[in-house]
Amino acid sequence: MGSQEVSNVDWQGKHVTVAGLGVSGVPAARALHGRGALVTVVNDGDDERSRAQAAELEALGITVRLGDGDTLPESAELVVTAPGWMPGKPLFQAAAEADVPVWGDVELAWRLRGLDGREPAPWLAVTGTNGKTTTVRMLASILEAAGLRTAAVGNIGVSLLDAVLADEPYDVLAVELSSYQLHWAPSLRAHSGAVLNLAPDHLDWHGSMEGYAADKGRVYEGNTVACVYNAQDGATEDLVREADVEEGCRAIGFTLGTPGPSQLGVVDGILVDRAFVANRQKQAQELAEVGDVNPPAPHNIANALAAAALARAFGVQPSAVRDGLRAFRPDAHRIEHVADVAGVTYIDDSKATNTHAAEASLAAYEPIVWIAGGLAKGATFDELVSGAEKRLRGVVLMGADRALIREALARHAPEVPVVDLDRTDTGAMSAAVREAARLASPGDTVLLAPACASMDMFANYNKRGEAFADAVRQLADESA
Repeated sequence: MGSQEVSNVDWQGKHVTVAGLGVSGVPAARALHGRGALVTVVNDGDDERSRAQAAELEALGITVRLGDGDTLPESAELVVTAPGWMPGKPLFQAAAEADVPVWGDVELAWRLRGLDGREPAPWLAVTGTNGKTTTVRMLASILEAAGLRTAAVGNIGVSLLDAVLADEPYDVLAVELSSYQLHWAPSLRAHSGAVLNLAPDHLDWHGSMEGYAADKGRVYEGNTVACVYNAQDGATEDLVREADVEEGCRAIGFTLGTPGPSQLGVVDGILVDRAFVANRQKQAQELAEVGDVNPPAPHNIANALAAAALARAFGVQPSAVRDGLRAFRPDAHRIEHVADVAGVTYIDDSKATNTHAAEASLAAYEPIVWIAGGLAKGATFDELVSGAEKRLRGVVLMGADRALIREALARHAPEVPVVDLDRTDTGAMSAAVREAARLASPGDTVLLAPACASMDMFANYNKRGEAFADAVRQLADESA
């Protein structure tokens, strides 16, 4: 059965395989079972958490196969996969050989929207290497300020399936989409979409930078009103050019500089719109002040401009952009001010898990004592270090792949003092903060922007950020 035949059919009696338990698999299994599908869940793991989830689903009459994520059930007519499962898995190879379509959770949500006869809510979709969550949450804040019923969904907030199946319909959805999710969402056609930036990431999953970029570019396919791109990142504009969009859809750029026609940008500390105005050749509409963006770091202003562009594409008034940005509060561990101790500012950007995110964070402050390191995920650090060299007062390195950063510092910033912490115990972060405090002078910023993943030492970037904040607060108590 081809994918077009599965769309909008009566699910009663359809054999659907859900690949993977967890945040997307369990809701997908429940939603499909509730519509009469015969659901079999396959899962690689067979741990305590998986067994508990399996028991809940089996109580509903759903079949679950634990420790058997590679075998395609013979009866399968459709596979719905968790977004992170790699395309090369034997399960998907078997599906391709049997001509069984594979959807992700986003594709399933897209296909289920409006099946109850209601007009489905339009999607304003955001992807990019960094800044997705912040931009989507800013967008939702702006839409709420405009009086619209909305939610931040996708990788964050409300489950996308829950949102499209909600009893009380939404006016519009602010949707965060990863490259994984876009890979498995061939039918998605957003009202408007944005690619914030492109830098190498997840190349092991996508096979190449070209494959990664192509999946990001899927967010533009079929857009009806606006394709929002980063005017200072030519790769995002290239994706707009390559996209097949609805007639009349416009390319809308955002820039930290003075905007041209059909762009949003910054003039004298004001966020302005030259895209959604009557005479964009000669006029600009004031949207908000840079000070309305929290925090007003350069990359966060870019996030705000992208969110504003999508909101304006949906017809939101300028005052709602301003009010929504003022109301927005960033998530923890994203350029979060922890404390000032002895004249030194301590900033937690544990969410900077790759070089692109760390580059943006390092550009927001000077001078800096930088705490970095962890799992490099195949990244190189020469460009990052050479770009930040003039801002660095000192560097404290920790984590499994810290040597890669140390070697880049030796090549590009040999005068900058470096402390190399060869420890991974629970006290390592406290030691890193104390070493950073020793290197710092009043007026400096100690910045945790690791440029690496956290799993070598911490359960996730949240735990890493919490350890940093705890160490800073202890330092503050001792200095009081």
